[in-house]
Amino acid sequence: MPAWICSTCGVQHADAPRPPDRCAICDDERQYVGQDGQRWTTMAELAETHHVVVREEERDLFGIGVEPQVGIGQRALLVRTPSGNVLWDCVPLLDAPARDRVAELGGISAICMSHPHFYGAYVAFADAFDARVLIPRADAGWVRRPSAHVELFDDETEPVPGLSVARIGGHFDGAAVLHWPAGSEGRGVLLTGDTVQVVPDRGWASFMWSYPNLIPLDERTVREIAERVGRFRFDRVYGGWWGRVIVDDGAAAVRRSADRYVERLRGDRPSSAPPAGR
Repeated sequence: MPAWICSTCGVQHADAPRPPDRCAICDDERQYVGQDGQRWTTMAELAETHHVVVREEERDLFGIGVEPQVGIGQRALLVRTPSGNVLWDCVPLLDAPARDRVAELGGISAICMSHPHFYGAYVAFADAFDARVLIPRADAGWVRRPSAHVELFDDETEPVPGLSVARIGGHFDGAAVLHWPAGSEGRGVLLTGDTVQVVPDRGWASFMWSYPNLIPLDERTVREIAERVGRFRFDRVYGGWWGRVIVDDGAAAVRRSADRYVERLRGDRPSSAPPAGR
């Protein structure tokens, strides 16, 4: 029986002879059902027209994405450590070349995701590498494909020695980040998916309840996210898509982004006039 994949969000569902009537993740107001209705695919079908790419982002950090884009188009990140590798977030496809490349890089010891929109085909990856899957207990109800590999945690966990995954809330109750202290040449890296969204103006981030439907978060929640993230030391922030990276001064960027967000919620608007001399 195939494990059905929602074509809109790219999340794999439980094995069944027929696809579900609906995708609960897309029915939620933080996502959407496409204008042509609920559609499904399988990994075998995707493998006929798509392929996985693995690219080095920096030393011991590799991006894993699918081309052409599937679902919302996120890319995952593989963090290599002496104690084992951790896959942060997931994608809907694992093909043979990608499986071989990840094996060459040392395999996967644990899989952690920022939130349900990025669950992808985590069971397929976990089965291929006999990896633990760590999911915040607050988001357990969003699991679409159960697996014996899944382990629940409350607020923080250590997938391998030296790495921390912390629940920060906001976008989902269990929305999480991964802290990699050794990244960015020892200055520290935060992997955020879009729980803290790196925006095109790459010195900034943002925070939302729903990105596609443009539903904001409230002031208290944004302040709580900034406080929970602020206890980590990091210089660089990797968001959920290729190129979405705050290259340096990441901790300050998150703080000032939270401040700016709250100011706009309160109605404190800057002048819309261009700077003098331009």
